Amino acid sequence: MEVQAITKNVKMSPQKMREVVRQIQGLPALRAQAVLAVVPRKSARFVAKTLKSAIANAEDQARVQKVAQFDPENLRVLSAVAGAATTIKRFRPKARGSAGPILKRNCHIKIVLSDE
Repeated sequence: MEVQAITKNVKMSPQKMREVVRQIQGLPALRAQAVLAVVPRKSARFVAKTLKSAIANAEDQARVQKVAQFDPENLRVLSAVAGAATTIKRFRPKARGSAGPILKRNCHIKIVLSDE
């Protein structure tokens, strides 16, 4: 059984998010939660929230399919991806009347769990 959770339009660049997402790739879900709890980065909180949602989705899916023995300890992080979302463009005044662009990047986080 594969389940996923997606968090969209997180106000952080995908490059910063990928550094945290790579740390939990392939880990058991509960161990990944423990790893994210001690990572001192803002992006770790967003990834932990998405992972918690994916675990809850797995429990709900098991209840709907009437799986007799569901154990969250068997879940593994099959894939964790941070992709680019829409970029907000702003401009800052520069010398001699010109304008310099400011790119405020956003990202989507997708975590897929599997019990196999």
